[in-house]
Amino acid sequence: MGKAAKKKAAPGLKKNAAKKAKLPLPAAAPAGTLAAATAKVPKTLRKAEKRILAPLAPAVAGADAGILDRLWQVVEERRLSGDTETSHSARLLARGTAKVAQKLGEEAVECVIEAATGNREATVLESADLLYHLLVVWVDAGIRPEEVWAELARRQGISGIAEKAARPRGIIRAAGTSKLP
Repeated sequence: MGKAAKKKAAPGLKKNAAKKAKLPLPAAAPAGTLAAATAKVPKTLRKAEKRILAPLAPAVAGADAGILDRLWQVVEERRLSGDTETSHSARLLARGTAKVAQKLGEEAVECVIEAATGNREATVLESADLLYHLLVVWVDAGIRPEEVWAELARRQGISGIAEKAARPRGIIRAAGTSKLP
């Protein structure tokens, strides 16, 4: 901290407290605290926050788990329409199960890479792509979301270790590995 900043710090405040008083705080900081009296967040930071975080804000209408059911229905409708000229879903499904599964794998890898590198925004975007392609796999396989939700409900309250141990050995043999926990 420079000499000028030290002089501006309130008398009796420790060095660290003076530094903290300069840091911007969230709008929810309680009134009357030292934190509430801090300087305004710089305009460049406010603009960057708005640009980067605004697309991730959960205030979008329909931004709940029900979106997966609705998206599944849209993909199923596009499959039934068979309109490969205007629908990405219909085009992907028309290419066959192997291509549908390949796309899911690609999206999974992209999501893993972004998560491993700590890129939060890209992980959110890749997660959305991954969920979309998972739903395309379900539509291709004739799986309804309710079937998956029922399986998740069945597993609720069961230890993941116990659930995996109860799986038939054939699954492990089919996977071609004994590395499954």
